[in-house]
Amino acid sequence: MAAVTTASLCPGLGRPRRGHAKPPRTTACHCLPARRAEEGVNRRDALLGVLLSATAASSAPLLVPAEAFAETAEAQEGFTAYEDEANKFTLVIPQGWQVGAGERSGFKNVTAFFPEQNPNSSVSVVITGIGPDFTSLKSFGNVDEFAENLVTGLDRSWQRPAGLAAKLIDSKASNGLYYIEYTLQNPGEKRRHIVSAIGMAFNGWYNRLYTVTGQYIDDDEESAIYKPEIEKSVKSFKFT
Repeated sequence: MAAVTTASLCPGLGRPRRGHAKPPRTTACHCLPARRAEEGVNRRDALLGVLLSATAASSAPLLVPAEAFAETAEAQEGFTAYEDEANKFTLVIPQGWQVGAGERSGFKNVTAFFPEQNPNSSVSVVITGIGPDFTSLKSFGNVDEFAENLVTGLDRSWQRPAGLAAKLIDSKASNGLYYIEYTLQNPGEKRRHIVSAIGMAFNGWYNRLYTVTGQYIDDDEESAIYKPEIEKSVKSFKFT
């Protein structure tokens, strides 16, 4: 009887064996769990970009000034329209705000907007490349799952001593974007209010995750001044 040569579709089973129609029972395939683990890591890495973007705006004054931009017909009273032709997005920002741009480790692009007199309030746009298996925001789960994972990943209030406290306020999906609202507070510091818009776009080579993050100090004085401006700016974000 002629020997039978079998080639396994699973690289974990090694080279083809002669004389065996089936691999020995002791041979186990670990490829599927490994692939699932790798996919989990990729998703965690992509989500990490969102987590880090929440603090990107706080270093806005350290970024180099961006090129001057022109006010367009789309700008509304008290606001200036900003368009990034290279990264294909637009949004409105309060008139008189400073603009900075620069590269950050792990990110493709960062643009920040902030009032010169108050660096605690800002809006930033962070763009990071993600793997080809992320075809839409739903690759991260629905908006509620995404928001819960985001805030849970930031929260360190359970540590002893307690660390950063993160609390989810609201989440919704609209016009292809995820909108998330939450607060962050370090022990002994004032609470920061965060409003974010998250979207995904293809630049011709790879998918990129866009995270628009607005933040302000959550107290009566600053909220009255910056909350409506920052919320308007974040909600105005759109792809061009």
